[in-house]
Amino acid sequence: MFVGIFKMSVLKSGIYFLIIFCSMGILEGFSQARPIDKKASRETKNLFDALYKIQKTGTIFGHQHATEYGRGWSGDADRSDVKSVTGSHPGVIGIDFSGFSGANGANYKAKLRQIVQQHYAQGGVITIAWHFNNPLGPGGFYWKDSLSTPVVSRLIPGGDSHEMYKNILADIADWVKSCKGSKGEAIPMIFRPFHEFDGNWFWWGAGHCSVEEFISIWRFTIDYLKDEQQVHNLLYAFSPDNKFLTEAKFLERYPGNSYVDMVGMDNYGDMGRNGYNLPRAIEKLLIVSNYAKKNNKLAAFTETGLETIPNPNWWTDVLLKVMKTEGLNLCYVLVWRNDIRSPTHYYAPFPGQVSVPDFMKFYEDPFTLFLEDLRKQNIYRFKNK
Repeated sequence: MFVGIFKMSVLKSGIYFLIIFCSMGILEGFSQARPIDKKASRETKNLFDALYKIQKTGTIFGHQHATEYGRGWSGDADRSDVKSVTGSHPGVIGIDFSGFSGANGANYKAKLRQIVQQHYAQGGVITIAWHFNNPLGPGGFYWKDSLSTPVVSRLIPGGDSHEMYKNILADIADWVKSCKGSKGEAIPMIFRPFHEFDGNWFWWGAGHCSVEEFISIWRFTIDYLKDEQQVHNLLYAFSPDNKFLTEAKFLERYPGNSYVDMVGMDNYGDMGRNGYNLPRAIEKLLIVSNYAKKNNKLAAFTETGLETIPNPNWWTDVLLKVMKTEGLNLCYVLVWRNDIRSPTHYYAPFPGQVSVPDFMKFYEDPFTLFLEDLRKQNIYRFKNK
């Protein structure tokens, strides 16, 4: 009798404290929001958790190839055009697997590993694009009508070049696992394969493979990396271009929630390239953000920008205005690269560029997060910091 009363008392106490904890938000970390890789490393889980929380209150600023090269320079230590303007690197840097093949592949991998290790040690976030050169023919990563032929069907399971594709992925896996922090831990990164797949400009685009073929290559890629190659330091991002206006269209080639950690969108057209249509950009981003909320995923504005940034107020009148839309939760926004030599191909300001004063307002806004902000948050939960 006494034991029964004791058990009932403990049960009631447990229910009481559960209600209190839920009302206080203490159990927020015990939600279903977690990486798809059940064996994800501790630091990878910490990155996912940090981004999941950040997207509720602000957005990290990112720049492609930010610390590799910039306007008129390449390979300088601890340099970025963003840092030259603000004093801080972007919080997110974008890298690319495009240079892994070819005669200079080994040197490229070594230099890129150093870039990743430095940004991670400083508390920043790394996202990986893959401008994947066609492994079976000419044309590079672009689709060229006079040269290119459909190849996705040949790379997926059952295709005549499936073993070749496995070898390519094994090489990527080796490099990803070789990126280590100071304690020997594998550095977490966000992998964004086959981006802008709803367009026709890449050989993996919608006009060059069926829905079933695209989903097959996506699923195989993720399964092979995490299950066969034992890569456990990647989060996986799904990012079409902006050719959708409904959730159903956004999800037309979606491989399923068990294959995606982050949903995103690349959109230059609505943000100034083809004129300004901010209501349309917001509409699309809300589709992305709302899907993430409903399905416990991360959400990001995976690529955007305005080439040459001729609008001196683009950062606050366009980008920040979109980012601050009520109900829109994005963990990061990334603008494209600054070419070393091109007089027009740049997307982030550099000293003397016309949008620098406005970019400083963007930088100083509490809503935007740069590397110095992430260092204070210690998103990977480094010890002794």
